Amino acid sequence: MNGYAVSRASLSHEEKLSLIDDRSLSDVESESARMDLEGRFSSIHWAATAKTYCNGLRLSSWSSAILRTGVFLLPSFLQHRSARDRFRTEKLHPTAYLDGMRGLAALFVFFCHYFYTAFKIAEGWGHDGVNHEIWRLPFVRLLYSGPSMVCIFFVISGYALSLKPLKQARSRSFDGLSQTMTSFIFRRFFRLYLPPFISTFGVLVLLRLGVYEATRDFASDRKYMHNVIEHHPVLEETTRKQLWHWAKEMYDFVHVWGWEKFGGATGYDVHLWTIPVEFRCSMMLFLVMLGTARLRTGVRFLCLAVLMWFVLRSDRWEMLLFLWGMAIAELDLIRGAHEPPNAPQLSPPSPPPLLPLDKPADPASPKKKREPCGYWWTLLSVPALYMMSEPDAGPSGVPGWQLLETFIPEWFSDKYRYYQMIGSIIFVVCAARSPGWQRVFNAPVVQYFGRVSYALYLMHGPVMHTAGFAVQRRVWDRVGTDGSAYNWGMVVASVVNIPLVIWAADVFWRAVDAPTVRFAKWLEVKLSVAE
Repeated sequence: MNGYAVSRASLSHEEKLSLIDDRSLSDVESESARMDLEGRFSSIHWAATAKTYCNGLRLSSWSSAILRTGVFLLPSFLQHRSARDRFRTEKLHPTAYLDGMRGLAALFVFFCHYFYTAFKIAEGWGHDGVNHEIWRLPFVRLLYSGPSMVCIFFVISGYALSLKPLKQARSRSFDGLSQTMTSFIFRRFFRLYLPPFISTFGVLVLLRLGVYEATRDFASDRKYMHNVIEHHPVLEETTRKQLWHWAKEMYDFVHVWGWEKFGGATGYDVHLWTIPVEFRCSMMLFLVMLGTARLRTGVRFLCLAVLMWFVLRSDRWEMLLFLWGMAIAELDLIRGAHEPPNAPQLSPPSPPPLLPLDKPADPASPKKKREPCGYWWTLLSVPALYMMSEPDAGPSGVPGWQLLETFIPEWFSDKYRYYQMIGSIIFVVCAARSPGWQRVFNAPVVQYFGRVSYALYLMHGPVMHTAGFAVQRRVWDRVGTDGSAYNWGMVVASVVNIPLVIWAADVFWRAVDAPTVRFAKWLEVKLSVAE
């Protein structure tokens, strides 16, 4: 790591910026890649700490292994000596706020799947004259609005995957663009699918060990499940049949030949239907970027606009979000959003002004102009958040949404996603231009959720269906399931289950998620033709 740090110190500003963009945003890979490059959250951190303890205490090999395992199982934010450093990261890159946004989105998706088994959260405030609880109100419901957060995922993914290729296309670095695209296309499958393969295989192991059987009756008992009953993984008669069933499910999970709703979803974790969608849309986005790379900027935007209209009219809302992510990324490149404020002048200086009145701009003046502009973008994000608050059960019968429902095209099938989709696009645009929102998403705790976002997405289902259900049953058996006792029981169970899911995600991030990123890069190097 010291050699790497020395080599970084000798890089020029442009080379550093290119390296930052290369690792900063490649969808769910971004924060794990940062860990690999920066080394602060490297897997050797816990191992070195444990080794020091073991050497000092002169423990046996077995005791040493147990201690090292115990240190590893501690959450990463508890392995730092001071509380000040627990959530601190290295210097934030210009697009770090998108990592934080994705982290909160993953957390809110978990809240959606956690609470919708107990409460009816899909209906909006005042639906059909009832449902006047405060947590159904617009803005408040975003804390558990899973579909809106999925829209955010897809916009960020389109942005993440487009940023570096667009920068290379705009600078006419077509050799670099070719290398980048071949790398992205090769590694995309491993990045998206290896962690779910491992997490679902872990579900298989828990099934064979009987862990899921302990909560099977609870998972479908209407005494406890007052709303959604999620699919509980099926236990086959033999281990051999279970392995064959899992292999067939994973074969179907790699679902690239169809676009049907929830295509590729697996019974080992029903929440993972978005992963095949991500893969399909990523491949289409790569094709669009390659096809438009040599076009002039205006022509590329025109082609992109036509494609957006086509995919929207074809009822492919997910692809539209990816394309908008690409458009937002190029708009940010055009306005120089990723350039540091005090970047050195790399290009030859411009010629002196021809007229005395054409004086150079004061370096402080752009900053003064951007600040009030940022306030306007923050203000514009308010209606965007309102649109993202569209009820998951649809706008029908909900005050304020009945009028907006009349503007949803008849051919748009998922009515409840229409304004969620529009709102997520506008919100990402606003956040890119709002210093206030960026401060929120760059906060250390929010950045931590950005690092573990993919692991949180993969782990919350298995933990909920095993330890989570066990905790809920024990609490409800003690406090009761009638009236307010049911609600308080859910609150008490959440005190245990929410930290439990975050802990599992933290461990999975370090044990599986980050290593798969390194494995994909290593495999690419090993299999690539030497230049």
